[in-house]
Amino acid sequence: MKWLKKCKEQLTGLIDAISRFPLTTLFLLAAVLVNAYSISTEKDDTKLLLTFIFGAFLSAVTQAAYERFFSTYSSRLALMGAAIILTGGYYLIVRPAPTLSTEIEIRTVVAMFALLWAFIWVPVIKSSTSFNKSFMITFKSFFISLFFSGIIFIGIDIILVAFNELIFQIGYTAYPQTANVIFMLFAPLYFLSLIPNYSRAKHDTIDQAAHYPKFLDILLSYILIPLLGVFTLILVVYIFKTIGGSFWDDNLLEPMLVSYAITVILLYILVSELENKFTSFYRKVFPKVLIPIVLFQIASSLISLTDTGITHNRYFVILFGLFAIIVGVLLSILPVRKNGVIAALLIISCVISIVPPVDAFTVSRNSQIGMLEEELLKYDMLENNKIKPNESVSEKDQRIITNAVHYLDQMGYLMEIDWLPKNFDVYKDFYATFGFHEYQESGDANQAVYLSIEPSTPINITGFDHFIQVDFSNSSEKESSDFEKAGKHYSLLKSSEILKIIGENSQELISFNTQEIYDKFYKYNAAKGAITADEATFTKENNRAKITIVVQNVSIEKQSNQNNASVFVFVQIK
Repeated sequence: MKWLKKCKEQLTGLIDAISRFPLTTLFLLAAVLVNAYSISTEKDDTKLLLTFIFGAFLSAVTQAAYERFFSTYSSRLALMGAAIILTGGYYLIVRPAPTLSTEIEIRTVVAMFALLWAFIWVPVIKSSTSFNKSFMITFKSFFISLFFSGIIFIGIDIILVAFNELIFQIGYTAYPQTANVIFMLFAPLYFLSLIPNYSRAKHDTIDQAAHYPKFLDILLSYILIPLLGVFTLILVVYIFKTIGGSFWDDNLLEPMLVSYAITVILLYILVSELENKFTSFYRKVFPKVLIPIVLFQIASSLISLTDTGITHNRYFVILFGLFAIIVGVLLSILPVRKNGVIAALLIISCVISIVPPVDAFTVSRNSQIGMLEEELLKYDMLENNKIKPNESVSEKDQRIITNAVHYLDQMGYLMEIDWLPKNFDVYKDFYATFGFHEYQESGDANQAVYLSIEPSTPINITGFDHFIQVDFSNSSEKESSDFEKAGKHYSLLKSSEILKIIGENSQELISFNTQEIYDKFYKYNAAKGAITADEATFTKENNRAKITIVVQNVSIEKQSNQNNASVFVFVQIK
């Protein structure tokens, strides 16, 4: 029976993949076990999981290198040993970190991305098989393995649901455990089983594996190329239309241009083995069109650095832009068979971006700290290695300082700055440290502000006679709360705008304008959420009385001008 024969062939292919990539299989199996443990115990062990996944990528590349350049068993063992040592080194690097920071995650992703391209390129270096065929085989194998894994997962899930409903209930972890085994073990092994050994496989076998299905030929040649052509025309018109103004300030265009460059390069590789009028036109024209578009994008990014400094995101954008320009030039002069240079340049770019001292994170950290110091020195805010608050900082420089501080906080670099207060908290200590509230971009200016005092905050009540809880808003009606001291009657009068203490004979002892609360918190960062007791406290005092207001929560609806607050009022009659 044909189906039985086909299943036997697929099973044989999986077994061959395991024997061909034994170390990769062991790393994948270890990753599955770690993830299974995390699912069942709900304990996070991401560092170990990432280590094993990184090891799987690295060991697959070393096997590809062995098949292309070596033949002895000792060479294979040496390459496996190198992969194990490097994987162990990765774990030793990430293990001391209390959490997986953004920096560690990005470095890991970039390293794996470089290893993926190395896996495609290394087997065909100086080979009779072109890089384009290797890329197409990898491209097809990925989607085939993903498709079959998805079908198997859906089928098993349906069986589990039926079993759960008709026989007896099973644990809720059965579903993620199924996905874990299928997508972390079966799918990668099935993918590897579809990748031929280029050094031993016959040309017919490789050609068949790299063959374009008819639907893919039509999709690439007659749908994607025309669509990308129309989009390119729109992009060129927009650039010429805005070249004298808004183009240089349009930060939203940056990710669009990067996505465009990625699409042009990938599509170029995919259609390199196709011969028709559309693909021939594409290969001749689009690399040349790519160069000026990316040049404009890089120029725009460099101009914006004067206000933002270098962040790791912008570093990657500029680095990729330089890569895209070089690729555009090379694709314009080299034959399609030499497309392997794209992989080589991409791997080099990835290494540059994650290896100090010119990596994205070292450069961005130094840039942001340097820019922050420059702004503080401009306003004489750094004295004896300490920050002196200054409320006279211009709005533009407030924005620069705020963005730099938030970026350094997000990346975990604030602890490396010795002139910041110890245990500095951006959301709690910003105003007290710098003398102004965090700057909000114009798009955030109308965002509502919702603040409340930190939970379990102690409040000093020493010396006060009475405590009253008061709620007020823009539409508050007049209310009165009465109390006594030493046989005399007093009242706390509340309206939407004023709190007053009234003594005998209707004499006003002291008053407080509630607008002071809204004015203070109006420019607070909408995401702040919590405020300290000091921030929440307002005090008025004269020779007759003292009144202290402690805000419990406040909401400021900027667009509708609807403000509400709940406060504690402490009163001392003198």
